Amino acid sequence: MKTPADCQDMADIRAEIDRLDADAMGLFAQRGAYIDRAAQIKARDGLPARLTDRVNEVLANVAAHAVGAGLSPAPYVDMWRVLIEAAIAREEEILQKGSKNDR
Repeated sequence: MKTPADCQDMADIRAEIDRLDADAMGLFAQRGAYIDRAAQIKARDGLPARLTDRVNEVLANVAAHAVGAGLSPAPYVDMWRVLIEAAIAREEEILQKGSKNDR
């Protein structure tokens, strides 16, 4: 791992960005495992996939984290909206499978 200041050319920069992208995918995979478990718990507890208060809370957290990291929050909130919608779609898929198995 190199710091940005350690990078001497574009190949160094690209290698580090690629490494960070791979790390991010690993974190998204971990997040996905929690989403799957949330869907199981929601099925057990009779909750819907979309919980608007939680969506708003996550988006507020993302905005705060972005600001805390010195980033403009708007693009990250937009990215997280996509991430949240994908998570909700995944939960709905799991919830539908569960309801079919209940029959």
